[in-house]
Amino acid sequence: QVQLVESGGGLVQPGGSLRLSCAASGLIVSINDMGWYRQVPGNQRELVATITRLGFTYYADSVKGRFTTSRDNAKNAVYLQMNSLKPEDTAVYYCKMNVVRRFGVTSDYWGQGTQVTVSS
Repeated sequence: QVQLVESGGGLVQPGGSLRLSCAASGLIVSINDMGWYRQVPGNQRELVATITRLGFTYYADSVKGRFTTSRDNAKNAVYLQMNSLKPEDTAVYYCKMNVVRRFGVTSDYWGQGTQVTVSS
């Protein structure tokens, strides 16, 4: 089985910064794409950023220039550095990984979610 554990959420003032982390554990051969999503109650989960195994990144327009995602393949971890935070960034943030297990079985796994609140 594979587990993703997130950390780093919290309360921050507008203009502040937070860094989210997500680490995978279990019987993992490799990990393809890693990504971050966020969800506000009553809304659909939306894509924030993704990063491929080779380090190519994609960002939603709403966070481009403010958020940076990175990964450490040796640690099976992905990070989201969030700068210049705005109240509209308030949401539960989820990490997602496309994990390759034995015999080439590939599945998507999600973290448990971490609350980010941007408020003065």
